[in-house]
Amino acid sequence: MESVVEHPTTTWDAMPDGNVFYRRLQLYSIAGKIPNLNDYVVAGCRNGGPIALMRDPSKLVAIGRAGPASSRSQIQVYSPAGEGILLFNWDQGRIVRFGWTYDERLAVLNEEGTYRLYDLQGEYQQFSLGTEAAEMGIIDARIHENGFVALSGSLALLEVKDWGGGRPLTLANPGLSEPPHAWAVIPPDQNISRHVEVLLSVDNTIIVVDNLESADQRISRGPFIRVSPSPNGRLLALLNSNGLLWVVSTDFQRSLAEFDTQTASGGSPVSQVEWCGNDAILVTWNNLALLVGPSGDTLRYLYFGAVVAVTEVDGVRVISRDVCDLIQKVPASTLSVFRPGSTSPAAILFNAWESFTQRSPKADESIRSIRPDLAAAVNECIDAAGCEWEPYWQRKLLSAAKFGWSFLDLYNPNDFVAMGQALRVLNAVHYYEVGMPITYLQYQLASPLHLISRLTARNLHLLALRISAFLSLKADVVLKHWASMKIARSKPMAGDDKDQELCQLIVDKFGKFGNGEVNYADIARRAWEVGRGGLATKLLDHEPRASNQVPLLLTMKEDRLALLKAVDSGDTDLVYHVLLHLHKHLSLGDFFRLIEDGGQSLAPASRLLQVYAREQNKEMLRDFYYSDDRRVESAVLALEEASRMTDQTAVITSVKAAEKFFSEDKDRNFEAKMMDENARLLAVQQQLEKDAPGNAKFFGLSVSETIRACVMNGMSNRADRVKSDFKVPDKRFWHIKLRALITMRDFDALEAFARSKRSPIGYEVFVRQLVEAGHPREAAMYVVRCDAPRRVELYVLCNDWRAAGRECKERGDKNGLEQLKRRCPNSLIVRELEQLAASMK
Repeated sequence: MESVVEHPTTTWDAMPDGNVFYRRLQLYSIAGKIPNLNDYVVAGCRNGGPIALMRDPSKLVAIGRAGPASSRSQIQVYSPAGEGILLFNWDQGRIVRFGWTYDERLAVLNEEGTYRLYDLQGEYQQFSLGTEAAEMGIIDARIHENGFVALSGSLALLEVKDWGGGRPLTLANPGLSEPPHAWAVIPPDQNISRHVEVLLSVDNTIIVVDNLESADQRISRGPFIRVSPSPNGRLLALLNSNGLLWVVSTDFQRSLAEFDTQTASGGSPVSQVEWCGNDAILVTWNNLALLVGPSGDTLRYLYFGAVVAVTEVDGVRVISRDVCDLIQKVPASTLSVFRPGSTSPAAILFNAWESFTQRSPKADESIRSIRPDLAAAVNECIDAAGCEWEPYWQRKLLSAAKFGWSFLDLYNPNDFVAMGQALRVLNAVHYYEVGMPITYLQYQLASPLHLISRLTARNLHLLALRISAFLSLKADVVLKHWASMKIARSKPMAGDDKDQELCQLIVDKFGKFGNGEVNYADIARRAWEVGRGGLATKLLDHEPRASNQVPLLLTMKEDRLALLKAVDSGDTDLVYHVLLHLHKHLSLGDFFRLIEDGGQSLAPASRLLQVYAREQNKEMLRDFYYSDDRRVESAVLALEEASRMTDQTAVITSVKAAEKFFSEDKDRNFEAKMMDENARLLAVQQQLEKDAPGNAKFFGLSVSETIRACVMNGMSNRADRVKSDFKVPDKRFWHIKLRALITMRDFDALEAFARSKRSPIGYEVFVRQLVEAGHPREAAMYVVRCDAPRRVELYVLCNDWRAAGRECKERGDKNGLEQLKRRCPNSLIVRELEQLAASMK
């Protein structure tokens, strides 16, 4: 094994100054797998992603050598290993530009402003830049991972943020009179301002445009035919029409390097200017890739035919007819370990481990020499392992690190374990059948979850599941995608057997790998979207969370089932959500019928609806009671509404409505009669208010209060009529009128009332009411009309002791007179009572 694996330094090339090394790693041999790239427009995806090819309409292609994607209306997608991933036809007009998003979807924009986002299964979402863009047309665009900027026919710049289909934002007016010679964008995540910047090569200068302003950089080294920002957005590579490559900071304050490309190519036109990480620039021609270093030093790499370069954060991926290479600056840790003659602690540790495997005593001596720096050497070997492509060297470097930490008293092995896990994952996805040559740095920046989602998008579900389990990550995203694809590709058949079989397959798989954390509602929604309603319903039965079930059931028009699930969940908010949704989307009759037909199972929903309607929507409550034939509740509701009304006619109408509802229930005759009398009383009161002097208020009073109000407003005849109309008993009427007249202090009217006929309530009540009201003298006038045995006490109540004494004398009651003497309040009255007693002897 060791004899066939080349040493890492065999791929290194030193810059002429001898201090900087770059390496060219052959990732895959792809001879004969992809067509001649010279005939195609190519877009490469970063982070080891695929490439998309479309035949270049400006070039003639010989029929005999037309490849699989030679059709003008076809786009072919290949993995970096040359494996075909996707082929689809384009039917939406001339393509202006296509490129890749961060999540490996292919964005394709046409001249009418319509763009599609294709996943690696060929499914797409379509959006538009709007009618104005369609009218003006789109002449060019620059696509980055999180959006794009389009140049319209009116030479305006339109920015699309993210990929949600939102309205484009018009950037500041660059003042163009013709399309720029070349242009590029710096994405928002690479800008301090967090806004996109557009760099336009106009005449001999560069114009920088963002959403606020357009600024001329006032340089005169153009016109530039290539504008290429570095991955971190801090540097620019500018190629002018004379072939001069100029590297400058994006603020144009620092000039870093210049290089004449024509001397290197013999005058051939440059194909691409791409960055190799943030350190160097790769200029390509047919058969040649030239790496230009920071100080203008160069390295030449020869290829057969056209090449395509894809900038990566830590290098540049080069794809030609035969190979897929990664060119990058040799990482510092790798250089430290493997550089010939290196005396770094990491190199000494690696050599010590090799001596140890050969049972050489030099190992111990080497370890002793680097003992103070041993922990740093271990860490550097671990880091170098992550930078190697070959598993053989990865293992050797990790073994050296493990050997070194055995000499340390305290060492945290977490980094070692994490690196080992990461390398196992990376080696798995590097395999040519997967074809994802992502480096360790790219993997760290993008996250393991992103890698798993990329594998899932390629339908590599088993590998994604195994990696998820290996990294102790949740597998729900992978399982959802697998189930969605399974549903989309299965053929719907008549009957429930196929749905049940597929449902059970999904449930079993989720149970095995999902640990009960997979949301069945998302899968059910996918089933419903492809027309598998029966399967969607069966899948929802396995969703334990009603809050996930109910929204989809409503979308599927499974109204009764949605309401049942909401009620069973015990979540009142969820029940209200369903009720309000159904009330909005169903006719009133269907809505109430759904609840009424539910019986006891939907009784809680019925009660909640009533609670809500009582507080928020009385009209709904009235309709519900009427629909459910609840006459008593309807009558009570009518009375409640009447109690809050201010319009008298409306109140009478509501009371009459309540009377009607009560009358329709044979057990509520009494209530119906009361409502009828109430309505009559309200009508009488309404008329009384019209006839009464001043602003007397009658409406809403009881019968007794109405009579009293009539008396106090001098309308005794009307009081008598109210008594007669509502059959008020004489005793109650006399009590009411008595209190009213006393309150008015109308003693003449009271006397006339007492003489009108024999009082049905007697006259003692006159006495007591007047005394309570503070009128004892007037009260005494009525004692004589009271029963004889009660007169003495009533005179005393009126504080008329003399009259009480005279009453005792007339009755010959000596004992009573004696008791009065003992009770009387002063001696003067005592002497008078004694005189009366003496006269009785």
